[in-house]
Amino acid sequence: MKVAIVHYWLVNMRGGEKVLEALCELYPEADIYTHVYDPRNISETIKRHHIKTSFIQRLPNAIAWYQNYLPLMPFALRFFNLKQYDLVISAESGPSKGMRLSKNALHICYCHSPMRYVWDLFDEYFRSVGLFKKGMMLLCMKPLRIWDRWTAKRVDQFIANSTTVQRRIRDCYGRESIVIHPPVDLEAFQISSKVDDYYLLFGQVIQYKRPDLAIKAFNASGRKLIVVGQGNMLNDLMKIAKPNIQFMGRLEDSQIQRLVSQCKALIFPGLEDFGIIPVEVMSSGRPVIAYGQGGVLDTVIDGQTGIFFSEQTVASLNAAIDKYEKTGDQFIPKNIQASTEKFSKAQFKTQFTDLIKKLQRKSGYR
Repeated sequence: MKVAIVHYWLVNMRGGEKVLEALCELYPEADIYTHVYDPRNISETIKRHHIKTSFIQRLPNAIAWYQNYLPLMPFALRFFNLKQYDLVISAESGPSKGMRLSKNALHICYCHSPMRYVWDLFDEYFRSVGLFKKGMMLLCMKPLRIWDRWTAKRVDQFIANSTTVQRRIRDCYGRESIVIHPPVDLEAFQISSKVDDYYLLFGQVIQYKRPDLAIKAFNASGRKLIVVGQGNMLNDLMKIAKPNIQFMGRLEDSQIQRLVSQCKALIFPGLEDFGIIPVEVMSSGRPVIAYGQGGVLDTVIDGQTGIFFSEQTVASLNAAIDKYEKTGDQFIPKNIQASTEKFSKAQFKTQFTDLIKKLQRKSGYR
């Protein structure tokens, strides 16, 4: 069976790229197609594969400006000729599913989310950009939505990474999907015998993840918060943060693992499609204080492995932290860790290969 994997872009190692790594291990001979590729920031597991880029790679400063070329990406996909492949796996949260395939090929789309900036987060992205980009968004969004819906009809099977994304696929594309949660490297995280006096905010410091909410809440409470990560909001948040908040930027894996395992709890104020970071923290036996919407509904058990707050406000977040301060003894590290076992890489691989075999038997694909 000849396999191709189409990934929207390869410029860093985030949750989507961790899924790609697992697919690369499942299909070691697969070819990878992507719009933009920066080998400096990509794992050896992925780099071992033959990687082919679209013409976007040759545009000016493509690695830094790739998101500005979004309107060209559907067109660029048409230049990929994948008719020689039996199985095509597209990874979707940016354009990646509109290629030319053989009529006998099986096309599986692993959907991290329908494009956020085209669908559910359009208004948020629109507010955050300048006048020129606002004009481009207004010009391009309708054609992109039409293209996105049209290409969704050509997918044989959608896989959603969470029940939240499953609902979005239904709402945006009118298609049903199967949920297979992303793989998490659970073995990299261990329970620590020491718990320190800080809370942890970990991840990209960008608008939709709502780091501003955490900073304002800890400014108000005076509790200690450590912030790990980088993003376009970092400088502005550092200017308003009080001394009880410490910014650590980007860290090595070993430093992250220590901070994760020794924090009082993770603060997770945004709405995520799935959210690998809460699973990593819980794999270290630490609870999660999260906005109770999105992917955390699949991963965090309110009152057992974490606490949900119902509104993205300072008062609601601080009330949840106050509750945790009073009831922290009920969160048992070993029980929290045990709850993450269903998100292992082995579980992902088993579910994925079982589904492929089932679809091949059902539809008569090679």
